Amino acid sequence: MKAYLLSLGAGLLVGVVYSLLDVRSPAPPVVALIGLLGILLGEQIIPVGRQMITGTSIRTACKQVRCGQHVFGAMPGRHAEPPAATRIAGIGEVRS
Repeated sequence: MKAYLLSLGAGLLVGVVYSLLDVRSPAPPVVALIGLLGILLGEQIIPVGRQMITGTSIRTACKQVRCGQHVFGAMPGRHAEPPAATRIAGIGEVRS
């Protein structure tokens, strides 16, 4: 929830600055949303590419990297695991 509030705050701040400078936002909302989708998909190119270099098919690579969950988030009604990039190995292990 904190990330959403920070994102909203940053967006509001930029909107206020645009208003003070009497400038319109740089892109219509649909264009901006398509750009954001491009960013989310672009973040997956390197992890999927690494999997494919090892000989994995694109479908399997996307499943292993959990692209769908990263791009769309946890779908309503599902108790999905966190994306592979955010999991910490060894949680629950006792170290001495």
